[in-house]
Amino acid sequence: MKIAYISTYLPKECGIATFTSDLLHAIALHNQESVQHVFAVAREDYNYPDEVVFKIDQYDQLSYIEAAKFINENGYDCVVLEHEYGIFGGNSGIYILSLINALHIPLLVNFHTILEKPNVDEKAILIEIVKRASLVIVMSNYAITLLKSVYRINSGKVKLIHHGVPEFNLDHEQAKISKGLQGKKVLLTFGFLGRNKGIEMVIESLVEVVKTEPDLLYLVVGKTHPNVLAHSGEEYREYLEGLVKVHHLEEHVQFVNSFVSQTDLVEYLCACDVYVTPYINEAQITSGTLSYAIGAGAAVVSTPYWHARELLAEGRGVLVEFKNSVKMAEALAKLLSNVDYRMTLRDNARSFGKEMTWRNIGLRYTRLLDKVVPTYDSSKENVSFSRDEMPKFSWKHIDRMTNQVGILQHATYSISNYREGYCLDDNARALLVTLLAQRDFADKKLDRRISTYLSYIYYHQREDGLFHNFMDFQNRFLDEVGSEDSFGRTIWALGVLLREMQLTSYYQLGYEIFFRALPNFNLLRSNRAIAYTVLGIAEYLHHQSNDEVMIELMRTLVGKLIREYEASSDENWQWFESVLAYDNAILPYSLLIAYPFLNDELVKQVGLSTLKFLESITIQNGALSLVGNQEWAKQGKHISKFGQQPLDVTAMVFMYREAFRLTNKKVYFNRMLASFRWFLGENDLKLGLYDEETKGCCDGLESYGINRNQGAESTLCFYLAHTVVYRAFIDSDQDSR
Repeated sequence: MKIAYISTYLPKECGIATFTSDLLHAIALHNQESVQHVFAVAREDYNYPDEVVFKIDQYDQLSYIEAAKFINENGYDCVVLEHEYGIFGGNSGIYILSLINALHIPLLVNFHTILEKPNVDEKAILIEIVKRASLVIVMSNYAITLLKSVYRINSGKVKLIHHGVPEFNLDHEQAKISKGLQGKKVLLTFGFLGRNKGIEMVIESLVEVVKTEPDLLYLVVGKTHPNVLAHSGEEYREYLEGLVKVHHLEEHVQFVNSFVSQTDLVEYLCACDVYVTPYINEAQITSGTLSYAIGAGAAVVSTPYWHARELLAEGRGVLVEFKNSVKMAEALAKLLSNVDYRMTLRDNARSFGKEMTWRNIGLRYTRLLDKVVPTYDSSKENVSFSRDEMPKFSWKHIDRMTNQVGILQHATYSISNYREGYCLDDNARALLVTLLAQRDFADKKLDRRISTYLSYIYYHQREDGLFHNFMDFQNRFLDEVGSEDSFGRTIWALGVLLREMQLTSYYQLGYEIFFRALPNFNLLRSNRAIAYTVLGIAEYLHHQSNDEVMIELMRTLVGKLIREYEASSDENWQWFESVLAYDNAILPYSLLIAYPFLNDELVKQVGLSTLKFLESITIQNGALSLVGNQEWAKQGKHISKFGQQPLDVTAMVFMYREAFRLTNKKVYFNRMLASFRWFLGENDLKLGLYDEETKGCCDGLESYGINRNQGAESTLCFYLAHTVVYRAFIDSDQDSR
């Protein structure tokens, strides 16, 4: 079997690096013909051993994708992932999703941390990892409880395997002699130092304990955690050393400031009389140091964090309250003065620890891998998607962002950001959503929404028919004239109003705004503004199909787009411009929507050929992977994947819906669904942008993860796409009858 491990790795001074090395060699004990390679995640350069065949640059997402490609192309049978949020790059370690979702082989995951109160990204990432994994390994029963209760994970693929420990065969007294500790009662804590370790609690307790135990020596073995060192230096160690001096404990406390070898660690553990883990809070799902102490058959005193409550049950150790040095002193005094009690705890721990040796742990992993690998089905999952699987349409976040003036432009998370004020773009989109949703999702507030957004547009129109775009929260215009794009989007929304609106007063106002703007249609230069305006004219013509003047105006505007296409395209670049920028699909969509009115085969041909070109870049493995706005795509250049915006997704949905309507080719219907599913997690980060709690949509995919702000544009784009897909399902159901 050929196994790829994704983890940190020695010589990096890291508990998970040590764990991975131990696991790799433990599995090799039971399958000596196996080939085991490590894909080491780090930003530093290390002198890695031979088993490390690929270094993943921690903060370079492309490096994760390259690692997946290497694994897929080099005959590996399975991947073992050691997961800890801090190991991987991006928000909460999101980059690891790019790797595991590109794999074609089974994935086994060890979760070293499972949070009781994760943030949005942490929760979403863990759920996505479990979804992709063939097996999930946790090291405590409480971890399984958290997976069920917090993450709603079905425990069917979750297995409990304890943290492995070395063989501890060294005699207690011999170990003391080896370390020069004979004649001492040895108290031990080992591991990286940091404020959460609570070592000050033990030091303070020793003031009383040493009065009856003058030969007591407390060894604190371990370096300061690298993250702590980077931000705070040796502040915590110096604080502890100062505490020792204040309490005159210099003869009873010794710091060993090094990342000790496993040989040294075994000797320290075998030499200690009592082992202490005084962590200051309960949120510790796995403790390798505590596992080692149990494996060594140490008498343990610990605060009652999650893993300690489990490992020290049934007489395997003593629990004391968090941050209570008095109780710690009582527990230590009792253990140190009562040999029989201490030996009982040691025997209980040693008996339990025998099952945790790396030899036994390696056998369990080997048996699991032997079952998983031959039965893994590498075929793609069924990507069918039904109307019932769509999130329910909700006005909740749209209404949260809307006041009596209009819809506000931006949000901080899901809360309206008044400082950024309003824009015409978003109020035009809001009117468009409201009009398109009224057929399937109307409620008693619908009329008020239409009135609000239409009033906003009316207030922003100038005498010459153009519009202001930006307005602050004090209702002061921030520009003399708005962008051509905002003009075009407004015309599109007004066209839908003229087609859909039954109320005379709303229709009349919309008509007046539309035709006041009309003289400016031919002056537009922006390709997207022209496309939006064509969409508005098409909506109007659905209502007034015999308006020959408007048909000719559409023909003129479409002609501009065709000329842009002819000037910019060649054999390899079938597009309207020399770059792929934003809202790209709106351009072919406008041609497809215009074709039935113009009855010009060239318009249809260019619409479908540019659609095909766009999807050749943005549809990968059946899923949508957009051109990001970090850097526009140019012929022959690397395509930026971040930040991807909901605006572009919605345009793809509209484009594919119209392509399906024109051609009746099922592939376009399926790609419309694939585009919509981008919002729900079928994207490059494999995380959903739709927020079920707020009913809003996040602002985009960035290199670091999800932009969690839920502004007007992103939420309105989500619901525009929702209305189109929902109606397409209904129409498809009716057509099939």
